Amino acid sequence: MAKLAFLGLGVMGYPMAGHLQAAGHDVTVYNRTAAKAEKWVGQHGGAMGATPREAANGAEMVMACVGNDDDLRSVCLGDDGAFAGMAKGSIFVDHTTVSAAVTRELHDAAAAKGIAFVDAPVSGGQAGAENGQLSVMCGGAQDSYDTAEKVIAAYAKMCRRIGDSGAGQVTKMCNQIAIAGLVQGLSEALHFAQKAGLDGRAVVEVISQGAAGSWQMSNRYETMLDDHFEHGFAVDWMRKDLNICLSTADENGASLPVTALVDQFYKDVQKLGGGRWDTSSLLKRLQAMG
Repeated sequence: MAKLAFLGLGVMGYPMAGHLQAAGHDVTVYNRTAAKAEKWVGQHGGAMGATPREAANGAEMVMACVGNDDDLRSVCLGDDGAFAGMAKGSIFVDHTTVSAAVTRELHDAAAAKGIAFVDAPVSGGQAGAENGQLSVMCGGAQDSYDTAEKVIAAYAKMCRRIGDSGAGQVTKMCNQIAIAGLVQGLSEALHFAQKAGLDGRAVVEVISQGAAGSWQMSNRYETMLDDHFEHGFAVDWMRKDLNICLSTADENGASLPVTALVDQFYKDVQKLGGGRWDTSSLLKRLQAMG
């Protein structure tokens, strides 16, 4: 059991930190909105810090799950940042989906203070976080990963080191690239079935058992057919992730034509007022087109 800090109690971080406390770890949390941290402590026990530095003080390992590159920098750096409160030999584990560039930047800043840095973005959504069934893809030194993996196990069904610093974030980009194309394909299939006058549920019951089956199909087709999108991973966040993918592709020379196209389709969904809708709302865009 370890003394831990968890920074960021959003829809993912809140249950993830709860799993750590339930596993017997001594967890101190920080959240930008203090009321959320107070609620977490009231529900799970543990303690809260007024700043990332205060939460991280004395922690053997600090986990973060915040919004974007700037959010991550703000909880890591500066007089009130986590790095200022962490001891030499401790480990920072970043579960945020951010650019590989900021990962390398913070890895180097941590190393200058004798702190290990593991990038460990997650996949599995809110349900995966709540059920402790996340897939965690990691980058960083092997020994740091080996130590972190034992703690991450509290909320992971799969955790794997892919390579050195930044490799976890690049793997998460692969994840989002694959999802973008899958969701668009599923949306087109359901839209086509509707236009053809078929029972969408009956269609999915058949095709999901063959080569067309996917996690997206199994977990999203019913809400899509019910026109329910007020749940899941928001379009705004998906566009943030896809922009990271496209920017990185410009750097490494990869060609991502479908990803670029689907990113623009999500922009159309935002124009429909669906920025906070689940990513499966690509179907709404097709329906709006007639």
